[in-house]
This record gives sequence, C-alpha cells and structure tokens, in this order.
Amino acid sequence: MKSLLILFFTFVFSASPFFQTKYLIYFVDKGNEATRLNKSTRVYQEAEKLLSKESIDRRKQIMGDNYITFEDLPVHETYVKSIESLGVLVIHKLKWFNAVSCYLSDDQLRQIKSLPFVKNIEYVRSFTKREPVEEFSIPRQQLQKTNYLLDYGASFTQNNLSDIPVVHDLGINGEGVIVGLLDSGFRWKTNPSLQNRQVLGERDFIQGDNNTSNEGNDASTQDSHGTNVFSIIGGYAPGFLIGPAFGAKFLLAKTEDVRTEKNVEEDNYAAALEWMESQGVHITSSSLGYSIFDAGQISYNFQQMDGKSTIVARAANLAFERGVATLSSAGNEGTSYWGPNVSGIQSPADAPNMIAVGAVSSSNIITSFSSRGPTSDGRIKPEIVAQGSSVVYGGVSGTYSSGNGTSYSAPIAAGVAAMLKSAFPHLTNKQIRQIMLESGDNVGSPNNERGYGLISAKRAIAYPNISFVSGQPVINKAIILTGGINESTLKIFIRESNQNFVESTLQKRNSYSYTYNVPSTFSNKNIEFYFTYMGNNGVTYREPSVNNFRFKYGSWAIDNIPPDVKDNEELPLQFSLMQNYPNPFNPGTVITYQLPVGGYVQLKVYDLLGREVAKLVDEYKPAGIHNTQFSILNSQLSSGVYLYQLKAGDFISTKKMVLLK
Repeated sequence: MKSLLILFFTFVFSASPFFQTKYLIYFVDKGNEATRLNKSTRVYQEAEKLLSKESIDRRKQIMGDNYITFEDLPVHETYVKSIESLGVLVIHKLKWFNAVSCYLSDDQLRQIKSLPFVKNIEYVRSFTKREPVEEFSIPRQQLQKTNYLLDYGASFTQNNLSDIPVVHDLGINGEGVIVGLLDSGFRWKTNPSLQNRQVLGERDFIQGDNNTSNEGNDASTQDSHGTNVFSIIGGYAPGFLIGPAFGAKFLLAKTEDVRTEKNVEEDNYAAALEWMESQGVHITSSSLGYSIFDAGQISYNFQQMDGKSTIVARAANLAFERGVATLSSAGNEGTSYWGPNVSGIQSPADAPNMIAVGAVSSSNIITSFSSRGPTSDGRIKPEIVAQGSSVVYGGVSGTYSSGNGTSYSAPIAAGVAAMLKSAFPHLTNKQIRQIMLESGDNVGSPNNERGYGLISAKRAIAYPNISFVSGQPVINKAIILTGGINESTLKIFIRESNQNFVESTLQKRNSYSYTYNVPSTFSNKNIEFYFTYMGNNGVTYREPSVNNFRFKYGSWAIDNIPPDVKDNEELPLQFSLMQNYPNPFNPGTVITYQLPVGGYVQLKVYDLLGREVAKLVDEYKPAGIHNTQFSILNSQLSSGVYLYQLKAGDFISTKKMVLLK
C-alpha cells in the first residue's frame, strides 16, 4: 500500500500544471476554409454565431458591415485536436491571436515545435493586480447627508469629487450599458450593496467554470479585491455606498489567481476580453498590470511598454477596434518602477486607446503611489485621474471599508464612462474616449502625472457630441445647472470657420438634453459653434466660456480649443502630411502633420509590399500641428524605401521615406 501511495503522488505531481510551463501556441492559419472572408462559408457563419446581437450592433457602429475579420474566425479544430492527442490539456482558445494556451512538459514542447501548422510558441507572462496601498475600516453607522436625491453615506466624497451626484439627480446611472470587470473574483450575491445588481454573466478563467466567488481551490482572499472594485462602480446601499453606474448591467471575469506569485496570466485576460466582447460589452475596466517576474520567468522590459508588445495590450487594442471602450488602473508604482524617474506605467495601461486612470486624494492632489508615464514610445499616461485614496467600498464580509490605490480610482472613472454612454447611447467608444479626456480639469496642459486631469461626470455629460440621422450630423447638448434654465433662451451660434455666426434654436431631446440638426449647407466645412442660455437664477451662461467648439462636417469629433490657445494664434486651415525630416534617415526621423479640427488619427508605416511595419498614432488628436518620431532602434528593418500614411477622418495622405543603414 505504501508503494502505491508513493506511485500515486508521483503521478499527480508530474502531471500537475504547477510543474510545467505555460505557453501560447500560435498557428499558421485557420484552416483551408479560412483563406478569405466570405459570408457564405461555414467558418464565417460560426464566427458570427459567437457574437450576441449587442456585440454585432456595437461593432457596426465602428466597423460598418465588415464587422467580422480574420481574427474573429474560430481556431481550426483539427489543429487543436492534434495538440490534445499529445496528452496536452488546452486551457484557452484565443481566436483573436489564432492561438491556444496550455501547460507543456519539455518533451511535449519539442513535439509541438515540429508540427507543420505551428507558427511559433511563446511563454505566457504573469501579472499582478493593483494591490490597494492601505485599507481602513469605516463604522457602519457613518453617514453623510447631502442635498442630493440619493444618500451616499461615506462614499459621497469620492462621488462628489467627480461631480457624480448632480448627474445621478438627472436619472443617469448607467442604465442600458453593459460593463465588464476583469479582476480576482466577485462575492456579489451575498454583498448588501451588490446582491441586487444586474449581472448578465460571470466566468472563472482560472478554474474554468461560471462561479466567480471563492471555490475550494482558491485562496481565502481570492474574491476580495474584485468584490471591492465591483462595489465602487456598481454598489447601491443608500446611507453607506452608492457607485456611479449602479444601474448598469455587468459581466464579471475572474482572471487573477492570487494563490501564487504569478497572480494573473495574459491568456486569462485575453480570453476574458474575447468573451466580454462577444457578449456585447460596451465598457471594460481592469485593475491589473505587468510586473517583473520571479527568477526563471520570462519578463518584458520597459521598451515593450509601447502599447503593442504584450498580449494584454494587443487584446485591448483588438477589443477597441471592435467598439469596446477600455479602462485600466495606471498602477501604484509611482515614477520609478522601470528605473529612477523613468516611468511607473505597465501593461495593459500602455495600450494606445486604453484610458489609464491615475489616483488623486479627496483634495484632487496626485498621490505619491499613482503611476506616472510616459510609455516607452513617449505617449502621455495616465489619461485621467479620479479619487484613489480613502475610497469607500463594500467588502466580502458585508461591512464597509476604505482603501488607497489606482485599483479604486479606475472603477470610478469607468462608472463615469458608463453614465456617459447611458445618457447618449449613440456614442461610440472613440467618442467616449475623446469626451472623457476633454472633460478633465487639465485638458489645456496634459502631462504624465495626471494626464488630462480629474474626470467629471458633469463635464462629460455636458460636453456636446455628434450623432448621425440619415447621414446628417446632429449636435447633442446636455445642460446641467442647479435650478434649471429658461429653455426659451437656449441658443446655438454656429458658423463656417472665419465667417459670421448665425443664431439658431435647439430642439428638446429629453429632460436634460437638446439637439441641433446641422444644415447641409455646411457640408465639408470646418465649423465653429457655442451655446448661450439663461439660468432660472437670472444669470446668462456661455459654453464654452472661452473660444468655441470646432468640428468638420461629417466627423464625430468635437474639439474645444483650450483657454491657453489664443484666438490670434493661427490653427491649420487644412489637413496636411509633411515630408519626414531627416530623409534619408538612420536611426530616427520626425513626421509632422496638421489638423484643422480634432479627430481620430492613424499614422502607420508600411513596406513597399503594403505590409504594416509600425503603428505610430492610433488615437484622438486635437486640432493643431503634431510631430511624431519614428525610430528603427530595436527593429529588424533593412535599408530601403518605406511608406507612411496618415488617416484623419476622410483625409488620407501617403508619402515615401528612405532608410539608410
């Protein structure tokens, strides 16, 4: 019997994944049927069936009728079965990456490398959640009464700092919006502030089931962090805690394993984003980030914090391309994680369109722990900040506490994004991102400490936005003023740039917002406008108070020239892409372009065969003249002619540049 026990334990430990290494196995293609996108093929139809109606509707806003791409086609099952025939357990099938994750022994690794359909094999890296810096207990009877309709209790401060109560009073609470949370676990069914929330689905990507609360194999603290985060964004317990998006619907993904130092793995995050996207999620929020790994593990370096190197950043980029607004905590590493005064930014916060959220105190002072940028390629991070110290949350025990960390500022900001989408359901993720940045209190001088500044729900909802009715642009404007306004005084003053303003009225959309149909006479023109109205307090208001809003007819992006840009400072009158300088170049060159109005910009580099070799810009840019650096350091590019192309709205321009080594 003793020998049998020894044999049994030998088998268990040798087969245990903890004694193997986790890999991503990439395939060369998706099978013979998937050589081209054709709506009549079986694989295309299978890919479409994996998407909910909500997902398809959201994708169509961004992608039009071409809402299925090669990344969406399922992984070829014949390849998967061949891997499994070697005794390998496939953990996740990642269609976006055309890969599967699994634990492999050295012998299995050698066998799989020789398979003809295997493109390459990579280690799966590990991640750590944004641990709160410090926790504090709050007495259950601590209440804070206000003049607002809801009783926020001790959570009033964090909500009021971002102007959330005044927007709640309008009835805006995230209703109609699907929010996805990626974290360590969620004990929400027994938590007083969460047990009545609308949870559409939950999935455990660690244990492989649909239970995101603690299970037998979990550490006792496994579901604590995620429960705290969920309560901050969606909790509803009047007198104790109210989250900004308590009316939203939620998807919960358990992705962070706290049992070991390898707290979270990239494939869990990527698989969770794929699942949430297919379920129709509008907004995702995560509180995790890259960490330098233990001895013997494969690590990234700061140069790879460029928004495109890590699996999680690439997954976030693919989700954004499909219309998902993504947010992540910036991190608690201050300024020196990658070296003295280098940067504290990790991935996925480094992704170009990820809204990275830093932390401020209740007095709007940046906290010492909040991670500062830039990314390795020089982009500003974080984008925005919210309260991240003494943030009140509901814990797994049912009591209320407070803590510090960007883990807790991110759900506040994500809640504001959900409120914005709830108020204006037509908004795309690109519009949400741009408006969130424009709504910061540091928009005139963004930096790597606080980005565009403290997020404000009031400013975000009140910022004008554009929808389209039968292809015609409509300006939507919410008015948020205590005591209300005299609606007969609400006017829009609009003009083609440098012409005379014309006064017009707006139509009432609902109790707080109004619309203006932009006449077709402005077609293809650069447009400026502002609003005036009188409050019921007798005061006359102008929005914006300085300068004007600007956009190009047909574009969705409205730009608000900051107060420090004077009227006599010339802005570009037309779109333009300049010749790079120096040219020829080695190792770096500068590409300059100008925008007469703000908008979503892509700047890419291609070889002469049309293959993309670098994505330099993929985000909203305000009106003005912009310079972008392109360097071949750490790349394998050879001497020759390359193309660089600028896309800004309908404007497309391509030029050549020469690399000499």
